[in-house]
Amino acid sequence: MSSLTIGLISAITIFGGALLGMGLQRLLPGHHLSKEMQDLVKLSAGTIATLTALVLGLLVSSAKSSFDGINNGIVQGSAKFIVMDRALAHYGPETAAVREQLKRTVAGGIEMVWPTEKTGLPPLTAFERANGIELVQDKLREVIPQTDSQRQALAQAQQISGDLGQLRWLLVEQAHNQLPLPLLLILVFWLVLLFVSFGLFAPRNITALTVLLVGSCAISAAIFLVLELNHPLDGLIKISSAPLHNALQHLGQ
Repeated sequence: MSSLTIGLISAITIFGGALLGMGLQRLLPGHHLSKEMQDLVKLSAGTIATLTALVLGLLVSSAKSSFDGINNGIVQGSAKFIVMDRALAHYGPETAAVREQLKRTVAGGIEMVWPTEKTGLPPLTAFERANGIELVQDKLREVIPQTDSQRQALAQAQQISGDLGQLRWLLVEQAHNQLPLPLLLILVFWLVLLFVSFGLFAPRNITALTVLLVGSCAISAAIFLVLELNHPLDGLIKISSAPLHNALQHLGQ
């Protein structure tokens, strides 16, 4: 399921907890809703709210760190493409084929991960299948340097190509990071309990229902945010392709 679908299901489930609390308010005998019981429920709800806030805050922070890590990897990779192209340019005209392959690799990677038209292939899968940098490495092995300057430039290009290959698989592994399903279910369960306690002593009017609905949607938006940040290559919140587009403009010059 998509992050938006899970977020909507969470909102409905959490708001359903509030409606359940309001229903129990009618069914329970009066002594179960006394002042002492209200204080007890508030104490228990406060504990659950603290745990929920702590876990949700940690999840948002972890997801944002993962998102930023992959974004920084894209930026670093874009800079390495430019530096590698410059090293090949300093080598001489003999590396024209390698530079052209490097440019095709960047352009193809952009089109696979950020396609102009939907292909039905998940961006992460396309990113895994992209082997353009390996083709560049194959062409680099065919280059035979004649001078010390060319050897130095070729060694630099080979080092950068190796770094790019390693960076690609590192980003793939980081992008596979998923939010554990049991953790998500426990978090939603805590939120349902919390909203049951809210509904248990809430007045039965449209204002109270609106407030509870807005609260459940706000918390579900945080869950949606965590799920979106854990999928940085697709969804509504995704990493920008601007660094690679900028690198593409500098390649071959």
